[in-house]
Amino acid sequence: MMDRRSLVFFALASLFFGGTFVAAKAGLEYFPPLLFVALRFDVAALVMLSYVALTASREEFRPETRGDVIGILATGGLVIGLSNALLFVGQQYATSAVGAIVFSLNPILTPVFAAVLLSDERLSPRGTVGMVLGLLGVALVVSPDPANLLGGDALGRAILFAGAVSAALGAVLIRRSGSNATLSSTVRIAWGLPIAAILCHTFAWSAGESMGAITWSSSALVALGYVSVVAGVLAYIAYFGLLESTGAIKANLIFYVVPVVSTLGGWALLDERIAPLALVGFLTIFAGFAVIGSESVDVRSLLPGRVVEVVVSDERTAATEEPRGYRSD
Repeated sequence: MMDRRSLVFFALASLFFGGTFVAAKAGLEYFPPLLFVALRFDVAALVMLSYVALTASREEFRPETRGDVIGILATGGLVIGLSNALLFVGQQYATSAVGAIVFSLNPILTPVFAAVLLSDERLSPRGTVGMVLGLLGVALVVSPDPANLLGGDALGRAILFAGAVSAALGAVLIRRSGSNATLSSTVRIAWGLPIAAILCHTFAWSAGESMGAITWSSSALVALGYVSVVAGVLAYIAYFGLLESTGAIKANLIFYVVPVVSTLGGWALLDERIAPLALVGFLTIFAGFAVIGSESVDVRSLLPGRVVEVVVSDERTAATEEPRGYRSD
């Protein structure tokens, strides 16, 4: 069930991750792609480690179980590092529309891994309908050209798909290790970001990218600041908090909302036009969430605490005052 805290995490993660695509599009004019991702995680790691050093004790920071180690490696290696490296590289070979569709397969890939690796997460028939509606809505939002979608560069689509697989598998592994983990999600991110930075620097070095290829400007610094602090720290805090409270399947539904945020951000900040069909897509995505939400959102938890307490109290009173031998409707 999604309570009010989980919905806040969901909204923040969707908003912050959605802005990543706008900032990345602007930043790739100044940075080589893999080096851009690596520098992003350098800055994010410094910010996150400084925060944890001030707020967590040495015992809270130290991994103690096998689940902690698996969670750290899955966080830094799969969900953050490899996924983002593949995303930024894949966007060089495919249109943004194709990229949005391929990466939005994440919520569909997650139940596949969950069915194999998790015993407590299964997709219900209603959830399946909601996910299909969400995917259809994403396709309408990005309004792809069928000729480009079916043709184009197969390498770009394969790289983007591998990124979506990496993110989905990592999320499920983190959830699986949770029963044997002692680290908080914030501390796990603090461990994972340096791993992601090292991984991306290795990729950048292997691809021959160098600092000399960067064009430094105020716009470059703004783009790097956003993807590092907002999308590299705050977004992951919200996302992994959501993952812990709702599970991998529901947490990865944010990837249906991200293209909507990216489209609106491009319209507001980059003067990109929103096609009329995209508005239909927005409504379709909302319909998909309405279907999923009807079984996953605890409506009473969204009400003020006093109202919930009164309702619960009344239910208990009615139950205790009911005469024996009778069953209420």
